[in-house]
Amino acid sequence: MPKKEVKNNKKENSKNKKSFFKDFKAELKKVVWPTPKQLVNNTVAVITIVLITAAIVFVLDLTFETLNKHGVDKVKEAITQIEEDTNTTENTNTDSSSNSEKNTSSDNSAANETSTENTTNATENTAQ
Repeated sequence: MPKKEVKNNKKENSKNKKSFFKDFKAELKKVVWPTPKQLVNNTVAVITIVLITAAIVFVLDLTFETLNKHGVDKVKEAITQIEEDTNTTENTNTDSSSNSEKNTSSDNSAANETSTENTTNATENTAQ
């Protein structure tokens, strides 16, 4: 039995192949082929559209590249300027902090002296 099935499958495959090529040939006969003039016109249209699209993409690429280059440079300049400003501010704050600490120490000493004088004057007034 298995031998008969194998033979049947082979016959069906060969029939399918023959019918496939017959159907293929029949379909090619149904195709409406363009005339040489239509072929040239369509080819020219396709090539023209491709060239126009390529030109547009090229121009956009150059434009965006230029904008990006200048934009990146401006961002770098801005970051550098911000860093310089921050460093200057930190240095100024450090100097101011040192001066503030010195001034605070002086102010505290003066305040302590004034407060001591006021206490002494109040004590003297109370004693009189």
